[in-house]
Amino acid sequence: MLSKVSEKKIHFVRWVLVTGWLLLILSLFYDPITQYLTDPNNSLSPFRDQQLSENPPINVLVQGNPLKQKPYPIGARIFWGMTVPSAIMIVLVFGHETWRRICPLYFLSQIPRALGLKPKLDVHKNNWLIRNHLYLQFTFLFIGLNFRILFTNSARIILGLFLLTTIFSAILVVFIYGGRTWCHYVCPFGLVQTVFTGPGGLLGSDAYTAPPRSITQSMCREVDKTTTKERSVCISCKANCIDIDAENSYWNDLKKPGRRFIQYGYLGLAIGYFVYYGLYAGDFNYYFSGAWTHEKNQLGTLWDPGFYILGQAINIPKIFAVPLTLGFFVIIVYFVARKLEKTYRAYLRRRHSNISSEQVLHKTLSISTFIAFNAFFIYGGRPEILRLPHWLQLVFNAFVVLVSTVWLAQTWGRSSEQYEKDALAYNLRRQLKKLPIDISSFLNNSSLDDLTSNELFVLNSVLPQFQRRDRLQIYKRILQEALIQGNITPADTFEVLKELRQQMDLNDDEHYFVLFDITGENPSAAYLRDSQSETIITFNP
Repeated sequence: MLSKVSEKKIHFVRWVLVTGWLLLILSLFYDPITQYLTDPNNSLSPFRDQQLSENPPINVLVQGNPLKQKPYPIGARIFWGMTVPSAIMIVLVFGHETWRRICPLYFLSQIPRALGLKPKLDVHKNNWLIRNHLYLQFTFLFIGLNFRILFTNSARIILGLFLLTTIFSAILVVFIYGGRTWCHYVCPFGLVQTVFTGPGGLLGSDAYTAPPRSITQSMCREVDKTTTKERSVCISCKANCIDIDAENSYWNDLKKPGRRFIQYGYLGLAIGYFVYYGLYAGDFNYYFSGAWTHEKNQLGTLWDPGFYILGQAINIPKIFAVPLTLGFFVIIVYFVARKLEKTYRAYLRRRHSNISSEQVLHKTLSISTFIAFNAFFIYGGRPEILRLPHWLQLVFNAFVVLVSTVWLAQTWGRSSEQYEKDALAYNLRRQLKKLPIDISSFLNNSSLDDLTSNELFVLNSVLPQFQRRDRLQIYKRILQEALIQGNITPADTFEVLKELRQQMDLNDDEHYFVLFDITGENPSAAYLRDSQSETIITFNP
């Protein structure tokens, strides 16, 4: 959604967010002020906590014992209860591209680039990282959630150190490898973005609608000091980069090892995370009250019983109970989801025998995202939502269901074939507009912009009216733009453009003639990333 907003404006937004984040981190180490904002007697504060009054509406019990509370600094509460849920909402609604352009951690990670430092190593030579980064990111996410429950939910100094360590790690990774290698290969939230983005955010833009060689979506960019215009600073650190074309990246990575696991595993992590609070405290009042964001002596509970079920403490230390619970739900949800996926695949193939395994996987992953998003907002941020008037809570709940349902409906019918067809159709539309011919006379006075992708391919009734030279020129421009944009590789062009050739009455030999012509005129157009090996390949005619 923000792909067209100038880098200068986004740079200012990032500075504001980074400043706010750093002040929040500072408050975790020293904050003598904000405890007055949570005082229930401070009627002017929107952060006052009514649960701390003499007669609290919710009696917060942890394993049968009342939790002692008093006014507290709000840094941890803001981070866990507002910042994290807001990031999830932005990713699904406004698209991956919006979050990547405003992400304060990304901004700080680019300090080496701002200092003019060149990458020390080529990330493409780290084959292990490229092959296994999804598992690595999931491992970091798993460790992070365990660390959160055990150490950082309310231990403000440890949370501050954890966030500073994360910032330093991001800077170090980019210092070594450059580009957005932290975002692509290491950052746990990068994995979360993959889960919640799918083929694209609800209000995300389509990269293929941008002119060739232009800056798309959240592509790395800067303002040229000489021309004052934006330019790309992409170093190609990721093949099929999600920042350049999110949907193209989605389809290329759909069957990548670990892709299915992180999707279902994340759902298991989210369910396990929220369920654990009930298993630990004995009920969910502990979680919904938000008392865990300011619980005294969190570290002192590490060796206390980790479960309290049906009024009975189970003497498994909390430090072991947390990873056992999260690991259990990851495994159970993953295997249940795989079983349901197989059942759903069999059902779809009985009704649609020609449906591909890729399309079935896409649909099941989309359902998983829908469930994860709604499950997250049933619990994630709920302590803050419950402080709102009842009617606002209902409005927010309706909003969550609405946006997730519209996103699912928008995503449901997508396929890699439809994506390729839409990209080619957009190029076809652009090339037809360049012709000095009144196309509308062949379309019953309709505009090219009024036609869908499928309708554009019915232009076989129009294109034969042109000379063969014109049709070859249109085909050449479409193929050239597709190669430059990286939507397809030279090896794929024959099959991908087969339907278009049939509609334009061009034969296979003419395809290869045009392809040779393009690579002869512009050899750089042949340098593309192979979607399987993620290495640079060259097409030599």
